[in-house]
Amino acid sequence: MKIHEYQAKQILREFNVPVPEGYVAFTADEAVEAAKKLPTKIAVVKAQIHAGGRGKGGGVKLAKSLDEVREIAEKMIGMTLVTHQTGPEGKVVKKVLVEQGVDIDRELYLGVVLDRSKSELVMMASTEGGVEIEKVAAESPEKILKEWIDPALGLQAYQARKLAFGLGLSGKQVSNAVKFMMALYNAFIAKDASLAEINPLVVTKQGDVLALDAKINFDDSALYRHPELLELRDLDEEEPLEVEASKYHLNYIKLDGNVGCMVNGAGLAMATMDIIKLAGGDPANFLDVGGGANVETVRNGFKIILKDPNVKAILINIFGGIVRCDRVAQGVIEAVQSIDVNVPLVIRLAGTNAEEAAEMLEKSDLEFTVATSLADAAQKAVQVLQN
Repeated sequence: MKIHEYQAKQILREFNVPVPEGYVAFTADEAVEAAKKLPTKIAVVKAQIHAGGRGKGGGVKLAKSLDEVREIAEKMIGMTLVTHQTGPEGKVVKKVLVEQGVDIDRELYLGVVLDRSKSELVMMASTEGGVEIEKVAAESPEKILKEWIDPALGLQAYQARKLAFGLGLSGKQVSNAVKFMMALYNAFIAKDASLAEINPLVVTKQGDVLALDAKINFDDSALYRHPELLELRDLDEEEPLEVEASKYHLNYIKLDGNVGCMVNGAGLAMATMDIIKLAGGDPANFLDVGGGANVETVRNGFKIILKDPNVKAILINIFGGIVRCDRVAQGVIEAVQSIDVNVPLVIRLAGTNAEEAAEMLEKSDLEFTVATSLADAAQKAVQVLQN
């Protein structure tokens, strides 16, 4: 789950992570009132959307007076902000963060994420603050410093000092940076985060270290432990089909292709999308119906997939392990009979009771294409698009 910058900074404050003073505003009047509370005459007005690259898109502006705060907020609230992460359709700005100006000396990068290859969290730091870390990793990987964190020990002070020295910090900057890193790690662990990214992490001319921007994502599987985080969810910022799918307990992610995918198991779903690409097609979604696929699950899966106007064909790829193929086949038959499936269907069922499932589909008089293997399924899904 993602949250807004102003919400992330509220959480960081709880754990004594230094952040600039700022207030969220939903109107221009509220933005002016927020600016009046700030300790600096210069205010920064920042669009609050779930996407990076806001500054380049015109979503971050400096204001030197209350009149400028009002003018900027009036233009920003309600605008459609387009960044490299929103796609060409952009996102509508419904609120802004009005924040104090900061006397910046250096801009750095700091992040915490899980390194799945080592089953450990890793804290990353770089002198290339303000730049997408993916770009730094691709062009200058040597500029990314990393410290892996033993889950039994947690982040150690010596590791934080090592990162601070690696960033070229000195004097009280080092101790301030160490305190910052330790507090950020504590926040990450306590809230079951999946990502914490401070970009830029700034060093002021007074030697203070604080989060000028903050991005925190949370592990959805741990949200049951954090009802206070669920209250921060902004459904307006999420893909509507993904929100609807979550109500049915379906694992769905919308993509840009035209071949809808209904698969059981995340690994098989990933493989199905890959092989569709290899066959020359483009998957329209990731949809894992889980190990207990039944009539209701399949019906809901169809409803979600078919609401995407880009979908021109659907590939159903089920491996019968926990779930029997004949149950899935029955689910497909009843679902298709109850809703209007107006695109070609390609079905591949393998595993437990696959032969019985094939017989059921054959006798159903439904219009579909049967595939015998994963590769065959992908090729046939691409072929029906061309017919």
